[in-house]
This record gives sequence, structure tokens and C-alpha cells, in this order.
Amino acid sequence: MQAAPDLFSYRKFWAHRFGVAPELPMSREEMDALGWDSCDIIIVTGDAYVDHPSFGMALIGRLLESHGFRVGIISQPDWTSAEDFQKLGRPNLFFGVTGGNMDSMVNRYTSDRKIRSNDAYTAGGEGGKRPDHSVVVYSQRCREAFKGVPVVIGGIEASLRRIAHYDYWSEKVRHSVLMDSKADLLVYGNGERQVVEIAHRLADGESVKDLIDIRGTAYMTKHGRREGWWEKDSTSVDTPGKLNPPIDPYQMQTEASCAEEKARTEQDKAEKPAGNVIKIHRVSPRNADKTVIRLPAYNQVKNDPVTYAHTSRILHLETNPGNALALVQQHGERDVWLNPPPIPLTTKEMDAVFDLPYSRVPHTTYGKMNIPAYEMIRFSVNIMRGCFGGCTFCSITEHEGRIIQSRSEDSIIREVEAIRDTTPGFTGVISDLGGPTANMYRLACNDPEIEASCRRLSCVYPGVCKNLNTDHTPLINLYKRARSLPGIKKVLIASGLRYDLAVLSPEYVKELVTHHVGGYLKIAPEHTEDGPLSQMMKPGIGTYDKFKQMFDKYSKEAGKEQYLIPYFIAAHPGTTDEDMMNLALWLKRNGFRADQVQAYLPSPMSAAAAMYHSGKDTLHKVRRKGGDITVPKGLKVRRLHKAFLRYHDPENWPMLREALKKMGRADLIGNGKKHLIPTWQPAGTGERGEGARVSRKAKSVQGNTRPFKTQHTRPGKTKVKAARRRR
Repeated sequence: MQAAPDLFSYRKFWAHRFGVAPELPMSREEMDALGWDSCDIIIVTGDAYVDHPSFGMALIGRLLESHGFRVGIISQPDWTSAEDFQKLGRPNLFFGVTGGNMDSMVNRYTSDRKIRSNDAYTAGGEGGKRPDHSVVVYSQRCREAFKGVPVVIGGIEASLRRIAHYDYWSEKVRHSVLMDSKADLLVYGNGERQVVEIAHRLADGESVKDLIDIRGTAYMTKHGRREGWWEKDSTSVDTPGKLNPPIDPYQMQTEASCAEEKARTEQDKAEKPAGNVIKIHRVSPRNADKTVIRLPAYNQVKNDPVTYAHTSRILHLETNPGNALALVQQHGERDVWLNPPPIPLTTKEMDAVFDLPYSRVPHTTYGKMNIPAYEMIRFSVNIMRGCFGGCTFCSITEHEGRIIQSRSEDSIIREVEAIRDTTPGFTGVISDLGGPTANMYRLACNDPEIEASCRRLSCVYPGVCKNLNTDHTPLINLYKRARSLPGIKKVLIASGLRYDLAVLSPEYVKELVTHHVGGYLKIAPEHTEDGPLSQMMKPGIGTYDKFKQMFDKYSKEAGKEQYLIPYFIAAHPGTTDEDMMNLALWLKRNGFRADQVQAYLPSPMSAAAAMYHSGKDTLHKVRRKGGDITVPKGLKVRRLHKAFLRYHDPENWPMLREALKKMGRADLIGNGKKHLIPTWQPAGTGERGEGARVSRKAKSVQGNTRPFKTQHTRPGKTKVKAARRRR
């Protein structure tokens, strides 16, 4: 993989002489107290400002500060005018605009498109403090506030909307956010390398229009071929072909073709012994650094879901920093040009970023107001970033990439000690050592060459790749060291666990279950049926059963009564009514009653969103004929799928009775143990006039909210913990 300059190798900007700010200023008064006459960079964010590395504005702000730049924060400004955007004055270099740790639409609306009553990233949990499509609105206000100042957009909202994308809330394909916002540059993925290079080059006098060669950025340019570049049309790309000249940059090798090549090449025989590797890679073009893939234009994808699905598939195949090519997509008379993804940070660079002088508390202007997202993470530590799971409904992989970037054990321990010694209210319990996943710390491909050329969408689906190092020993050692620190009573693990990886390391499961579970452990099988699981790229339910056996075994050996809490998704692409019925039967057999359930929400740019929009399986070559999948759309079917997850709720019984009869499964309606729902209806529930008789059994059900020891819940705060990893 191409090397990148060390993140901290730049010569510091002259303003470093002002030193470190106790907290990045949010007012002119604070700037005056620091001796600043102006800010070099102003970050505009849709979140409350918390000076903590889990919050994107703080991490990027402190990083730029470490390079000598004066950074101000405008948090949750009044977007109805440009006035709030002028309060820190004109920035010398650029405005950095982010919607916050979550996409503003996901943050504000439920999967049923209802407005949420609160916002975990706002002081007091108050809702409505950010506009829809925040990045677009904020960028336009920055332009109004100070004409001519470069605007750079980033964070997860910009990252996941970098090309034409399906927007679930408007049910249409929108332009790239770069075009709608009229920003000068878009930073996608983790933005440390990009923003540091942008800041230094602008400080050196370069024009923002010249910054077109930075990895992990996108910009707009006049439509047409770029001189010196070889342009490849994407419609000729996603086609399997022979591994012979002329070289097609998207030809793929499978295990079989790799074996054939190995038989022909003595070098491959020596370097890659039979049975040890699986290669799925691109034969790189001779001039890869000057090759760009032309995606279908916006006008093509906006009205053609199949072409949109094809475009989404190509984009997802171009995410490996080791082999990704540049992408370009026409929007009217202009092109959106995407440079290849950024080079991941090294462990040394990750340590330096997380060792910056964060105060680790909300800005003092909030006083004693509670910020729910901060309360969730103030006693937790982020140990890594990235995810190679590739779940199609998730945005982590699309944003942070598949290559795991891990901190050193010493750096993590220093942060644990800092929490112990400086964080107000600490009682001795670390709430989480994790990240996008709990147990991918230091896991990587065994062969850097294979990693740099791989085009798999997941390292663990349909099975764990033979090339993947799954050794959990570094993580086990970290857990042991953290829990043995003086003043640390307990170290819990709250991040999502990849149990398909965990079962490969019984030692890890034993350490986890014995010392790091607080009675309940949340995991996410997401479904029980192969159809939806294959579209999610999740392992079969048998893997969950294997993990549960290990979990129960080690809990018993530790003398602890502990339970698994499995999470499930309703109405995911590929899910039929029968799939949800079978899931409900599984839940009943295993004694689970879901208090809160989650219906699938098509997040921008995710593979599952393309499936939802097109009805096509985008995990394979997209064709006009064939490859169709079931997509539960419409309020009625989505409510039915959620009702199956809450089969025990009397309010859902009338709907379920009607559905089961239509499905020819009236045999599941009755009052016995083999039945899913009863024939009677408690008074005051469900449809009026049904079931006037209320039996003792019905009264018992109405008053019994937790009849089983094990209970499945999906509290809203869990989403906050996952979202805090995303910037």
C-alpha cells in the first residue's frame, strides 16, 4: 500500500506560539482571552461541543491546534440567518463544516419518518437544534457570512453523500452533497490526513482550487476528460473476464483461478503455498495512478434504480486504499471527482491523535446541562477504528474503511488512567473498551500484498477469510492489564461483538464472560433466516448458537447468572413475511420478548439502501433481468414485520392474526404453547369490538411485562454509542 507522510511531520504554523487552549473558543470573548485576533480555521458543527476524542469536532480541532493553527468552534448555530456564522469573525484559511457525529436526517427522524423528540448530541437532549441536511444549510450560510472563504465539508453526513445517493426521507436520488452545498472540497472517511494537508497547503498560499490531488477528498470540476488520465466506463467494469491482456482493471481472481495461475508461476508457488491463501483481487492497470472510473451520471441514476444499484456496487468495490481507483460522476455541466480513499493511520499516529490535550468534558458554556451522548461515552475508551465486517445496512465500513487501525496498549492504558484521575463522577467502572466493534483490535490480513489488492466486501462473510489473522491475544492482554489497574473496579465491554470471530478464540470468550459482562451482553444476530442474513452479509444463526453455548459455559464456570440480549432488524431488504414469522417463532421458543424493536432504515450510500431502492441484489453483478430480491416497503408491511418481533404485545395480535391467515398459517393462532398468538383479545387492546371476554390469562399477560429471565431490548442509547465512532 502507498505510504503517506507522517501525520505530525509538518512544520508547525506560526500561530503555535499561542500555546494550547483550555478549550477551543466558541466566542470572541474567549478568543480575546487567548490573545487571538482571528481564527485560522472555524469548525461549524451540528453537535454540542464536547472536548473529547469521540466527538469529531474536538478531535479534528485539537489535531489542527497541534499543528499550530488557531481553531474556533461554532456549535449548533441558528441557521435561519448568517449572523451566528459571523460571531468568530472571518477565518484566515477555511470553514470546516460537519453535520456532527450522525447524519442529520438519521439523527432527527425515525425509520418511520417521524420526528424524534430528542437529540442525544444536544445539551439537555433538546430536539430541533440542527436543520435537515445540515451540511448543505451550514455551508450556504458560511458563504453568506464571508464571501470568498473556502468551505470544506466533512464528517459522516458528507462522507456518505459524496456521490448521487438515495435519500430515504424524500424517496428520491439526490445530487452529491458537494454540489448542493457548493463547498470547495469534501473530505470523506476519517479526515485527519486530509484536513492537515488542506490547512498547511492553504497556509502556504495555495488556492483551494488547486487542491485536487489529496486522497480522501472530492471536488467539482468542469465536465469532460481530464488531460493525462485514462477514463474507464463503469458499465464495462463489472464484468468477469479472462486474466489475459488487454488488462481490465476490474478482473477478479477466485480461489480456482488463483490455483491455475500458481501452477503456471514458480514465484507464486514459492510465495503462496497451496491451501494457505484465497486471492480475490484486481489486476491493476499499468497506469493505475492515472486511471479514473466514469460512473453513470446523475441524470442516469436518478430515474433508473437498476443503474443506481450498479453505481452503488462499483463505489463499494472502490474502497480499498491499496487498489482503489479515482471515480468521477457527471452532475449537469460539472463532474464530481473522487480521489482514492485516505491511507489509514499507523498505530503511532493513532496514539498521537488520542493523546492530544482534550479536556474530556463539555464546553463550559453548557454549565451543568446534560448532554446524553457525552454521558454515554465519558467513561469509555476508543481502542480502534474501522470494520471489515461489511454489514450491508451499516455505514461504519463505508466511512471508516475495512482496514483496522489500532492504538497501542500503552496509549489506551494512559487514557484509562486519565479517566480515573481526572473525569468527574468516575466510580471505578470503565463502561467500554471498544470501537465500531468490540473485538477487531489488531486484527488484519496476514499478507500485506493480498490486503492491498483485495476486493472482498467482507473479511468474515460468507465465512472468515483464510488470510485473516483472528488472534485475540493482544485484546485479551489489554483487558487483563486494564482491569488490574489500581482504582479500576470493573471494565465492561459495550461495543458490538462479532461473535463469529469470538468463537474462534475460546480464551477471549472466557476472559470476556468472566470479567467484562455486567449481567447482560448485547450481540446482534439481526435475523435467524438465511434470506435476509445473506443480504445483510451476516453469519447464520448457528454461529449465534455456538457462541451462546460458550457464553453459558463460561458464565457457569464463573458462578455468574448472565444473559445474552440479541438484537434483530425488521423489514430489511431480502426479508419476507415468512422470514419474520419464523423469527417470531424462534423468539418465542427461546423466551425472548422485545421491548423495543428496530425497523431497517436505508442510510445514504449503504449497500442495503441500494437494494431497498432498486430491489436488486447488489452483492453480485447487477443485471436488468434477474437478481431481484424482496423489499418490504410501505408502512403496512413495515409495521407487520415489527409486529412479528413484538408477537407478545396484544396491540399487535389483530394485525398478526390477519397476516397469518393470509399466509395459510392459521395453525399458529391458538391458546397453546405451540401457537404464536392467542385467539382471544384483551379488552381495550387492538381492534375495537374484538374479544370482549377478558380471561384471567389475558389479565395476567397485560400486567406481565417481563415474564422471562432473558429479555431483548434495543435502547436508543445504543445507537449513540455506535455513532460516536463516526466522524
